[in-house]
Amino acid sequence: MKKVIEGSLAVAEAVKACRPHVISAYPITPQTHIVENLSQMVADGELKAEFINVESEFAAASVILGASVTGARAYSTTTSQGLLLMAEVLFNIAGLRLPVSITCANRSVSAPINIWNDHQDAMTVRDSGWIQLYAEDCQEAADMQIQAYKIGENPEISLPVMVNMDGFILTHAFEPVELFDQKMADEFLPLYRPKVYLTTKNPVSFGILAEPSYYMETRYRLQQAIEASKQVIEDVANEFKKVFGRYAGGLVDKYRLDGAKTAILAMGSVVGTIREVVDELREKGQKVGLLKVRAFRPFPKEAIYDALKDVDNIIVMEKALSMGLGGILLNETRAAFYGKKGQPRISGFIVGLGGRDVPNKSIINAVKKAESEMVEDSFVDLREELIGIGE
Repeated sequence: MKKVIEGSLAVAEAVKACRPHVISAYPITPQTHIVENLSQMVADGELKAEFINVESEFAAASVILGASVTGARAYSTTTSQGLLLMAEVLFNIAGLRLPVSITCANRSVSAPINIWNDHQDAMTVRDSGWIQLYAEDCQEAADMQIQAYKIGENPEISLPVMVNMDGFILTHAFEPVELFDQKMADEFLPLYRPKVYLTTKNPVSFGILAEPSYYMETRYRLQQAIEASKQVIEDVANEFKKVFGRYAGGLVDKYRLDGAKTAILAMGSVVGTIREVVDELREKGQKVGLLKVRAFRPFPKEAIYDALKDVDNIIVMEKALSMGLGGILLNETRAAFYGKKGQPRISGFIVGLGGRDVPNKSIINAVKKAESEMVEDSFVDLREELIGIGE
């Protein structure tokens, strides 16, 4: 059944279809509507789950960690400073190989205080051991949520998954969304039955001290599992299409790349705007295409190389940066091409920080600039009167 609903409600409906046993979260803009809807579903008896109110995001992450080690399917959601407050526990969850899921309503981080969208929050914890998926629209955010549990709960993977959706742009947008039929959802995502969990019948320990003679092997196994999840992400997306009739997953998504000389690489809601620009430029005869990155962790370096190895120019547009280095997606994309045949010119543009609008004109200008020269971490649409310098 398709309805025009808010993105936050779409995610809440998807979470409900996953039948979580435990939900715990702390309110923070722009995530709050997701848990408001879930708490109402629990209160109304629509969802049989424990909804646990906590005093902070650190506590919320700790609750879902504790729930997961008992064999429960657990869920939380947060954003920005809240995600950073969870950071210590996020590393623990990944190290314990617990397949919980968190929705991150991507938002800028302070200071200065800003509640609007960019990807600096999730990028800050990109090395915590979590799988990270990025949604373009509300439908994809909902579809990724049910796929997240299917991916993470695979016994060969057993990893937590973070579904990222742009704050306000998606969380508070009303779009047509195909809701999940519960019977079909149950067919796609069966009950969570881990092989090892805390129980008095078979006592085990989680997260015990690992001396130097053991610790390195645990990190190796975690890295191997994240790499192995690439194939699982693709397999789950294909299975999802068979059950629900739509493809909304996988590592990357190609758009009008056939014969393209220039390709724009991006992730999140800005992809929708870039699609419009690609169509506009194609109508004018320019050979421009788009590659959407759905999975940032594991980083799909092989898929990116295969998709873009024949283009002349790659333009990376991203809503985050590593201070002192520059574009994160830019530098990882360059690493994917290092030492391989075919070296497209790879340029980087920082866009949309703190919710700055990314209009079609800015993208067109970026394409024009990058096709004439290599661009290093250009900050798009800076207000020059505030910084006293030009680009």
